Formats: sequence, C-alpha cells, structure tokens
Amino acid sequence: MLSRVANTIYWMCRYIERAENVARFISVNLNLLLDMPMEKGNHWEPLVMITGDQKVFEKNYPDYDKKQVIRFLTFDREYPNAIITCLAAARENARSIREIISSDMWEHLNNFYLELSDNCSPDFALSDPHRFFKIIQMRSHLFTGLMDCTMSHGEAWNFARIGMMLERADKTSRILDVKYFMLLPQADLVNTPLDNIQWSAVLKSASALEMFRKRYHRITPRNVADFLIFDEGFPRSMRHCVAKANVCLNRIDGSAPTGPPQNAAEKQLGRLEADLTYTDIDEVIDQGMHEYLDGMQTRLNRVDTTIGTTFFNIKPTADTGVQEQ
Repeated sequence: MLSRVANTIYWMCRYIERAENVARFISVNLNLLLDMPMEKGNHWEPLVMITGDQKVFEKNYPDYDKKQVIRFLTFDREYPNAIITCLAAARENARSIREIISSDMWEHLNNFYLELSDNCSPDFALSDPHRFFKIIQMRSHLFTGLMDCTMSHGEAWNFARIGMMLERADKTSRILDVKYFMLLPQADLVNTPLDNIQWSAVLKSASALEMFRKRYHRITPRNVADFLIFDEGFPRSMRHCVAKANVCLNRIDGSAPTGPPQNAAEKQLGRLEADLTYTDIDEVIDQGMHEYLDGMQTRLNRVDTTIGTTFFNIKPTADTGVQEQ
C-alpha cells in the first residue's frame, strides 16, 4: 500500500473518532447540568480543558458560556479540533481514497458533513443540543459499522483501526485527567453526592456507566480510574484500545504477537501495551494520577509520531515531536 493512502485512511478515522468524542463530551455535560447546582463554578470550561486548547479559546472568545463553547467546539472552522473541521478533514481524506473505501462509507461521510455544514445547524445545536449531539454520535457509530461491514479487513482497514484506537485511548485519558486534576479541586466535596454525579458523568463521557456497574456496582474514584485505564474488555478503556491497535499493527507487519518487534512503531506500542497489562491502579495512585495520565498522553503522541515516520514517511515537527496531516 502507498504510504500516502495509509496515512490518509489512518487520519480519516482519527478525525471521525475525535469529532464523535467532542460531541459526546458536550452531550454528557448538558445532562450533567441538569443535576448540578448552578452556583458550583463554570461547567463549560472543563470541556475546553479536555482539548488542551484553552489559550486558543481565550484568544477568540470572551467567556466560557454555553453558546460560545458549543460554537468553538462544533462550528469554528479556524479551530482544527472542532467537529466541523474534523469532519471536513475526514471527508477530504475519504474523497482522495474513494477507490480504497466502500461507496457506502463515502456517501455516508459526505452526507454527514453536508448536514453539519447546513446554515441551520448552529441554531439546531443551541435550540435542541441533546438531540443534535446525539445525532452526531450516531452518525459516527454508523460510519464505524459501515467500515467494519463493507470494507475488506486488509492493510487499509488495519491502519484505519489503529488511528481510531489511538485517538480513543488519548481522549479517555484526557477526560479522566481533567476530572482528577481540575474538575473538582475542593477537598470538601470529595465523596459527596455532587462528586458522585461528576464521576458518573466521566463514565458517561466514555459510554461506560452501564458496563462499569456490571463490574463494580459502586462508584468510587479508584474504581472509575481502574476501569477506564485497565479494563481488558471494555472497548474504550486505554488498555483495550492500545491492545487492539497493537493487534492491527502486527497484522500489517505480518509479525507474531509474541515475536520480536519488526520496527520502532511495534516496539513502542508493544511496550505501552505491556506497561498497561502489568501496572495496576495502586501503582498509578502512588505515582500520581495526573502525572501518570500526562505521561500516557505523551507516549501515545510518540507512538503516533513513530507510526508516521515508519509507515507514512512523515518527519515529526521540531517543536512538539508530534506530526499531523
């Protein structure tokens, strides 16, 4: 496969996964506001914190209110991680590799983008945000289903899955990091009903609440972190995402899962999977949750960079070491 094609499909799925995650964060925050006392701080700022782009927001928007945060995260074409920008990039990538993906995938993604680009969409997002962002999530799920059901599971599909899994692992780490480090700094609120509501919101942000309760029943910060980082079977846990990305990488290289790594990307991703397999939540808490998650985000960025240099012939940028399309 041409490196250009592999890079294009890899980033197409990263962009769609990113757009879906942003829509999920907003949707969960809207539901959270129904249970939260309004005097307890600004409930929209943490959504921008998750992206890590507070400086970009504050440069162009005066305040962290509902209307401006939704516009920034959804419709701001100058912001590269906005939903509309991600879908535009995904659509352009899909257009350039139409001979690789199925026609169903292309038609769905094209319609998805055109619907969101409609002039009525901003008004719809503000008048009925619960329905609007649920539609975006369902459109993203449908695209993933079409990819699995209508596209041959060869090299292109495996690159698409790697992009999706790495993006998902990164977003799971970020929502957990924001809760632990920023969202509830007041010690007197820990283990209160308000704290439990927020931890439930963290689980809902990863579509994890029902599966979490099947395993743990009672919500505690330790159990939530353990589930979202280390659960082997839940599809949005960091461990599961990294393991699935590693399986796809092994398929591309034709290497055995238990054999020696064939390249730097396999080595880094395999080491990351091993660390997640043999680390437990008590070690993470002893190290510091924020420090651990920050380190994981850095390592995921390095894996992304190494995949780019190994398979796509892309050099990392000098300032961050992270490459993007």
